[in-house]
Amino acid sequence: MTFSTRIAEVFSVYAHKRVLSLLFLGFSSGLPYVLVFSTLSFWLREAGVDRTAIGYFSWIGVAYTLKWLWSPLVDRMSLPWLTRLFGRRRSWILLAQATLITAIIGMSMSDPLQDLEHLVIFTLMVAFASATQDIVIDAFRIDSAPEDMQAALVTSYLVGYRGAMIAGTAGVLTLAAWFETESQTYQLLAWQTSFQVMAGLMFLGVLATLLSKEPNIDDSEVNKSQLEMKAKLSLKYSPQLAAFFSWGYQAVVLPFVDFSKRYGWAAILILALISTYRISDIVMGIMANVFYVDMGFTKGEIASISKVYGVIMTLVGAGVGGLLLKRFGTMKILFLGALLTAITNLLFALQAVEGHNVTLLTLVISVDNFSGGIAIAAFLAYLSSLTSNQFSATQYAILSSIMQIFPKFIAGFSGVYVDNFGYVNFFIAASLIGFPVLLLIHWVKMTTELMTARSETSKLHD
Repeated sequence: MTFSTRIAEVFSVYAHKRVLSLLFLGFSSGLPYVLVFSTLSFWLREAGVDRTAIGYFSWIGVAYTLKWLWSPLVDRMSLPWLTRLFGRRRSWILLAQATLITAIIGMSMSDPLQDLEHLVIFTLMVAFASATQDIVIDAFRIDSAPEDMQAALVTSYLVGYRGAMIAGTAGVLTLAAWFETESQTYQLLAWQTSFQVMAGLMFLGVLATLLSKEPNIDDSEVNKSQLEMKAKLSLKYSPQLAAFFSWGYQAVVLPFVDFSKRYGWAAILILALISTYRISDIVMGIMANVFYVDMGFTKGEIASISKVYGVIMTLVGAGVGGLLLKRFGTMKILFLGALLTAITNLLFALQAVEGHNVTLLTLVISVDNFSGGIAIAAFLAYLSSLTSNQFSATQYAILSSIMQIFPKFIAGFSGVYVDNFGYVNFFIAASLIGFPVLLLIHWVKMTTELMTARSETSKLHD
């Protein structure tokens, strides 16, 4: 087999229909997220909303951190009429996408200075519907293909997701600047029109969902457990209550029981690692756009450097991270990603000292996003490895929610910190809080290796 033939075989998987569908579903997933957590802060700051209020605004993201609360419903409950037409997974995706389109249009009809509460309501709708869509798309991805195709699905999803970041940041900023009748001045209509265009782009995800095939899900083992529990409960409760409680046991209890059985007391360390791994990146990211505005960078500069070039560097970093994962394993690259993220955040302190310097900003964002790409690839691989096939949707939702709770709570105070201590101290602090994560990675690695060794020894004795 020639080298070119081997290369063709490696990349042929990316032409698979299911892989291509994940590209557009990733776009549908990334667009509302970046509108809420990145572009909106730029709009608010340019409109004159103070930094403290923008920091508190980030708490709307609690919907993403609490999505595990309703993930069992999304995972197991059928939707009337829609499920019969499209299947359980696709029906939930379509419902979430329809809600997102409506809510983004609602955001576009708001004025941050006149009716901030109106904007908050629709932003909450976007966050809730977006979190719900993430639950289903993750389940759709895991259920759609065997394990040997999951890497291609994740890569395709990430490319679509990062493409949405370009559209939702650079695209919006470019459109807002283009729709302005006078340059360098805040104009509400320009921002409103830009968000309406983003609502239109969400139809790409709708089309991908309609053209995709509903995955086949083997629920035999889970259903068996539910029937056994129903039989036990029917001795004490009415048939209706027994059915309700047994469904709750299947949807809510079993995913936790499975996880705790597989990892034992090490689950505490694992959850601690998940909840802090991205803390440095998330805390710094909340103030990034506000920082660019305060440093005097124009929308065009931010669009070209941060939102296009930076995203491309993230994808390059993710690609390199995938190669490193295959060569060195998950835990080593997980450690490398956390280390690089913490170190590169210090570069923004240098940018704060230098001020408006386009060349330096290009370098800082390039290095930071490349490092972030490696960290993201490693972290997603680690999260996927923790889930069980029978409960992948709910467990993945739980784990991906846990990873944001603590970081986003801390990030809510970022505006207050900057107001009191300045940007230089803020970026140094954002870097320092990432270093304890390295110890957690080491402890988790040692603990899981020890548990695996004991398990293998026990099997030999048996």
